Amino acid sequence: MNKIIQFIRHAKSSWESNVEDHDRPLKKRGIKDAILVSNHLKVNFLNPDLIFCSTSERTRLTAMLFVEVLDLKHIKFEPKKELYDFSGASILGAILSCDDSVNVLMVYGHNFALTDLCNLFGNIVIDNLTTSGFVQIEFAQNTWRNIKNGKTTKIVFPKHLK
Repeated sequence: MNKIIQFIRHAKSSWESNVEDHDRPLKKRGIKDAILVSNHLKVNFLNPDLIFCSTSERTRLTAMLFVEVLDLKHIKFEPKKELYDFSGASILGAILSCDDSVNVLMVYGHNFALTDLCNLFGNIVIDNLTTSGFVQIEFAQNTWRNIKNGKTTKIVFPKHLK
């Protein structure tokens, strides 16, 4: 089967708490936007076979909101320290080394890494993968290490739904 990646950038985070960047929580607006986008995705949503998630608090909390709304609790969930990545190199490595038994991979992470990866793989240029934004890219290849020239098949940003 062909490969599909679903990229989700973490929801809007709060800077009010005096914590390290990795430990920042979500803002109320971020929670609302994540629920808004995930509710919109319920129609014609392709369930992932595997979920990769950065270990940051804001990313983990965003993923949990999507998992709850989309009823993905039964899907294997892998927090990955290397996905706390802003350049994209570590995320790219995780994707390319993904087991080929996985056909649909959901990835929760950070910018600018996710915007860059959407533009590397997809056929639609995205200026900025917004917080709580969702981008799905489909590939003709059937092995992760060979993915290229994907087709961007879905883009959902909170601003599209307000």
